[in-house]
Amino acid sequence: MSMGGEQTLSKTQIWVAAIRPATLWAGAVPVFVGAALAAAAGYGPGRGSMMALVGALLIQIGTNLVNDYADFKTGADGPDRLGPKRATSEGWLKPKDVLGAAMLTLLCAGAVGIYLSTIGGIPILILGLVSIVCAIAYTAGPFPLAYVGLGDVFVLAFFGVAAVTGTFYLEAGFFNLGSIVAGLIIGALATMILVVNNLRDRVGDTRVGKRTLAVRFGPRFTRIQYLLLCVSAYGLTIYGAQTGLFSHWTYLVGLTIPFAVSECRAVHAKDGRDLNPHLAGAAKLELAFGFLFCLGVCL
Repeated sequence: MSMGGEQTLSKTQIWVAAIRPATLWAGAVPVFVGAALAAAAGYGPGRGSMMALVGALLIQIGTNLVNDYADFKTGADGPDRLGPKRATSEGWLKPKDVLGAAMLTLLCAGAVGIYLSTIGGIPILILGLVSIVCAIAYTAGPFPLAYVGLGDVFVLAFFGVAAVTGTFYLEAGFFNLGSIVAGLIIGALATMILVVNNLRDRVGDTRVGKRTLAVRFGPRFTRIQYLLLCVSAYGLTIYGAQTGLFSHWTYLVGLTIPFAVSECRAVHAKDGRDLNPHLAGAAKLELAFGFLFCLGVCL
């Protein structure tokens, strides 16, 4: 299979590209943070966290595949796409195969959720079911969240608060304020990835009726949103450390501030395809921040 006439990809490489492995950290980091908070409180980590990680990754992959299929169907991934090539729009994979793989992946995520409900009970079962429904509804169905400006809320809620608090609950058996605040922190960082994506794609999204916040309110608003999310992540960490929700060692996340400042400046100054490296930059910031946060919580 040819990729832009320059490289021939095997079927395996095409499927790996379709699941977007670089995005999987957005599903893994909140689980690590929830497990670290539980461990610091004297619970786990145990089999709940391990299976929560599997479930989170399956939901992330399923969301990516549904997105690949749905954006092809709506024309959002057209020939003028500024980001990385997508398997369905490039003709590397048949739409029905991508949709089938998405449904199979989410079915497996559902099986993991049922298993986790034997540990965490009804709250975990409900959380899992809602997460799977929203993974499909993100870009598909009669009311696709990403197309009406609710994608940011989805990411903040499910790749932040729900994943962190859900993992903590699996280990500890209760929710607490620390896990909720930590969920908001990680959710803000995950949302920054989406904001860069939407800023880059706003022209093409306008053409196909994808009404993201970047389309609705323009680039200036979107760049301010990116900055506020970044500041919120550090501000909430300071709040948590000062109020005793987290160990003071969580100030270690301050080591990432120079990188965060660099990324904020770049997102403010650049546009279009030039934002691609900073989509990856936002993901790297979440990973580095999450690692140092987990380390700080456990010290």
